[in-house]
Amino acid sequence: MTLNQLTYFQTVAHCQHFRLAAARLNISQPSLSRSIANLEEELGIILFERHGRTISLTKYGRIFLEHTERILSEVSLAEKQMKKLAGSAGHVDIAYVFPLASHYIPHMVRRFLSRGRNQDITFSFHQSHTADLITGLKAERYDVIFGSYVENEPDIQFIPILSQEMIIITPLGHPLASRKDPGLHDLEHYPIIGYDKTSGLGQFTRRTYASYSLQPDIICESPDENAIASLVAENFGIALVADVDVLSHFPLEKLHLTDVKLRHTVYLAYLKGQYQIPAVKDFIHFIRKEGANL
Repeated sequence: MTLNQLTYFQTVAHCQHFRLAAARLNISQPSLSRSIANLEEELGIILFERHGRTISLTKYGRIFLEHTERILSEVSLAEKQMKKLAGSAGHVDIAYVFPLASHYIPHMVRRFLSRGRNQDITFSFHQSHTADLITGLKAERYDVIFGSYVENEPDIQFIPILSQEMIIITPLGHPLASRKDPGLHDLEHYPIIGYDKTSGLGQFTRRTYASYSLQPDIICESPDENAIASLVAENFGIALVADVDVLSHFPLEKLHLTDVKLRHTVYLAYLKGQYQIPAVKDFIHFIRKEGANL
């Protein structure tokens, strides 16, 4: 059974006449008759009663027509959806780490959509840790992700798009806040609220501590800056964090390191060699261009 046969059957059923149906389909009447006869033989059931030049559906032909109408309607809908995705009204599934949720992602997507030819593109938004983002990207749940660089992923293209300064945050009035020259080694003298060790920034900060031979007292780990800042504001400890927008929502001291300059890079990532619809390609190009001056 083919879609052509279903289309032929539907047209004959509506016209109730082989010659009229053949003219509408722009095929010969004998070809149409053979196609319907083959369909009936394949189904093992008679679909039409013949009444001279006219025909009518049998009881079972009416049942089959209901199924045919649904099938051809779904095919038409699928075709329209695919053409939509291939045109100017595609869809992009993006996922990103939590620090980008409050400003960067909404701002960049809105800027992308503000360009006239992109206005009909739609987005799905997802948040998680870098490890989960990589898994989702490889499973093709996401078209594009934003997070930390991950080694030993040869099938993924990583593009640096954002650089974040690493700073120390303390409660208001904390002794370290009065220092004119706060440094990385000061972290060893106070309880530390750390990032979850499985997150990109958790791995980055732990590599930093190791490279400077630091042994900070990490009393707990939290998933993102919002959770860390909440604990620091209530004087549970201090923290080394990326300087992101959400920190401004908390009563904190933000201290810039004077002994070292630490920056954490956020990457745009997508699968190498993976087919991409125009909307995805255009979004990647837009983000790469915005990050060109990094």
